[in-house]
Amino acid sequence: MTQLIVYSAADPATVLLDTTDFDTIVREIAPAGATLERWKAATPLAAEATSEDILDAYKPQLDRLKSERGYVNADVIHVRPGNPNWPTLRQKFLSEHTHDEDEVRFFVEGSGAFYLHVGDKVYQVVGTADDLLSVPQGTKHWFDGGSEGNFTVIRLFNDPKGWIAHYTGDTIADGVPNYEAA
Repeated sequence: MTQLIVYSAADPATVLLDTTDFDTIVREIAPAGATLERWKAATPLAAEATSEDILDAYKPQLDRLKSERGYVNADVIHVRPGNPNWPTLRQKFLSEHTHDEDEVRFFVEGSGAFYLHVGDKVYQVVGTADDLLSVPQGTKHWFDGGSEGNFTVIRLFNDPKGWIAHYTGDTIADGVPNYEAA
């Protein structure tokens, strides 16, 4: 279930808002420049769908975003429980960072949480199947897919080199509750 929890950055034990209302989530993250959309596949996806099948199923939406925002590359990432690389990847993503381009992720299946550190607040946006989240360029943030990691996402990039993080060195992510999938 898509969810937004807003924490005080000064005291992450203080929850300022906790909602699963999609329209409220869209409205609350908009001042940070973040967007949230819901997509449906143009064609049904089989359980064993390949990355190519997934990209084809969402081609109309991907083409629209590429045209509107200049993205040049899209790929698919699959993370499953038991992946021996997940603990290392998770630690990399849990450190607050920024990017020189928007970070755009569409959840095909599973879930994960993006944490946006904006001013005196931290916005934890839990994305689930059919959610597209766009975090604006330069926004301090981190990602948590949970201790096991269980998601398939489409990533969109302006830079053909892909995901390039600029770590802030801030330890704020250490004080905010980690995400655990239900």
